[in-house]
Amino acid sequence: MSIEDHPLVGAARSLAASLLAPGAARVDAEGVPAGHLAAIRDAGLLGVSAPVEYGGAGAPDAVAREVAEILAGACCSTWFVQTQHHTPVRMLARSTGPARERLLGPLARGELLAGIAYAHVRAFPRRPVRATRDGEGWRFDGTVPWFTGWGLNDLMLLAGVTDEDEVVFAFTDAREGPALRPSPPMRLAALGAARTVSLGLDGLRLPEASVVLRAPRAVFAATDRARAANASPALFGVARAAVALVAEYGEPDVASALGARLDAVRAEAYTLAGHPDPLARVPERLACRTRAFDVLRAATTAAVVARGGRAMDLRDPAQRLAREGMFLLIQGQTADARRAHLDALGGPGTDEGHR
Repeated sequence: MSIEDHPLVGAARSLAASLLAPGAARVDAEGVPAGHLAAIRDAGLLGVSAPVEYGGAGAPDAVAREVAEILAGACCSTWFVQTQHHTPVRMLARSTGPARERLLGPLARGELLAGIAYAHVRAFPRRPVRATRDGEGWRFDGTVPWFTGWGLNDLMLLAGVTDEDEVVFAFTDAREGPALRPSPPMRLAALGAARTVSLGLDGLRLPEASVVLRAPRAVFAATDRARAANASPALFGVARAAVALVAEYGEPDVASALGARLDAVRAEAYTLAGHPDPLARVPERLACRTRAFDVLRAATTAAVVARGGRAMDLRDPAQRLAREGMFLLIQGQTADARRAHLDALGGPGTDEGHR
């Protein structure tokens, strides 16, 4: 069976055409509705990579990437909320503790929706969230700078760093309480619809049974850097949507040239992402990721130029895709990715538009 023929890819395309793309402007203005996430759940897409024995689809990575592209290109805000869910599922699938048996099934089936709160671990040696032993459990204190999907997610996968430089990941309910206080929703230039808040933690106590991973921070950081070096499927989904707009706006030759560049860098990115050693060829992955952003920037800019003044209307898809592309520049960004991208932008020949 080809990727295009996979039933989950078909379900994603149907959902994108019937619900997500037609409603993207409204979602951008008003926020991601719970109904969009329920539709994604009902299509089986919240468990796309989850183990079959726990109710997931167990689909290969290529299918998961294709589904992510389709969703992001149709409604990037909805994609961003639901994509948080897949990290807890993957982490539970690799774990052996009691949290796996309690939560993996409900998450794989989409009965519960989870978000993530661990990007702050990348700020080390600062520790925005500290984890401390508290009897037989753990105490978390500090500030989570970003948490997406507040009010939509049931659970949160929270990480803190101990004084011994160990990273502790644990699940907790994603709801306000004396020890967990959300900020008002952030006003963001892009994807403000994804209901992102910061969270204040003041002695949030969680039992050992809620812990899904403990690892030396340096070990986790190495894996995280390698994973973040890959180009996100969402990047290609938004770029492809922008290329389609360029063609729709009467510039088929420009769209064809952009599409060819996009296809080439996408093929390279997914070949690198599929390498059997996830820690290998990181410099190549970073360079490819940067070239992919060059194409994304060109495609979204071309859509705005082809559209003209009408693109300045906040409801216009060309302008929305340009803002979404800006957001993807920094989504999941590590220090290594930032440095590679800035060095490429400041290097010779960057005014040529492409390599």
